[in-house]
Amino acid sequence: MDSRNRVTPRVSTLLLDWYGRGHRNLPWRNTADPYRIWVSEIMLQQTRAPAVLPYYHRFLARFPNVATLAAAEEDDVLAAWSGLGYYSRARNLRRAAQQVAAGGFPRDYDGLRALPGIGDYTAAAVASIAFGQAVAVVDGNVLRVVARVENDAADIARPRTRERFRAVAQGWLDARRPAAFNQALMELGATVCLPRNPLCARCPIAALCLAREAGTAAQLPVKLRGNAPIRIDGVLLVVRHGGRVLLRRREAALRRMAGFWDLPTPEDLPRARAGKQLGEFRHTITHYHYAFMVQAARARAPGAAFRWFAPAQFTGIPLSTTARKGLKLAGIL
Repeated sequence: MDSRNRVTPRVSTLLLDWYGRGHRNLPWRNTADPYRIWVSEIMLQQTRAPAVLPYYHRFLARFPNVATLAAAEEDDVLAAWSGLGYYSRARNLRRAAQQVAAGGFPRDYDGLRALPGIGDYTAAAVASIAFGQAVAVVDGNVLRVVARVENDAADIARPRTRERFRAVAQGWLDARRPAAFNQALMELGATVCLPRNPLCARCPIAALCLAREAGTAAQLPVKLRGNAPIRIDGVLLVVRHGGRVLLRRREAALRRMAGFWDLPTPEDLPRARAGKQLGEFRHTITHYHYAFMVQAARARAPGAAFRWFAPAQFTGIPLSTTARKGLKLAGIL
């Protein structure tokens, strides 16, 4: 009998038994509401669960259901999302909520996949967890587990590899318990089958892992980088007057972060009088690596794109992550 045929049923049994004995108590695992599950999965894209938790609670307190989110102004949604990053997620979430409010919540993978901002992974996660559809999820954690169990050094950045790994995960899936299985597989990747220093001694499927047997687990998965990192230096100005801070709104024509409020730069305020340096921070967006110097300054608001804000107003506006970091360095936020 082929070894892979022997592995397939045992993976689901071992994973489900392990998951049933204990796992992280996350709020989206304690609800059957598809809206709350969907919000969590959108927030968890590109973001770790501990960072998501406070945003998840605040967002649902402000938008407790599809109807309230669909009726909300975009600026209000962006303000609630502010600091979580990847803001196209929030815009697409609101657009999708408007479609759901008008036509009902899709209950299968294809219907979910057609909503704005929902890709293969999110559609599979919501379909399986909220509606019991037998569809395997494939995120970075799952790709890592598959690569190691199969001892497969193919480049996971390639679509063909990802599709092949998806088929492996689908073969492991327990169709009777897809929600529990998918969450167990993701939990394994997030807490045990770690990118660095995997905890193989704690892994419930270690006996089935071909990479552990071959001693190659630490080298997998393989992901070849298509773009070299781009490093950018910049300066952000903290301009205060009468207890308020000057911010600049990004133009609506800009694709990224349009409508968000930022700290101004020396290019925005060429007549600003620079003062004390307040500190430095680093910020990364995909392969862009920024290093910002934050500096106190004196200046006037030069146009309609600029506005003075009291610190108490920051929670009500979409404030960029870099502005948040700069204001924290300045001791304002």
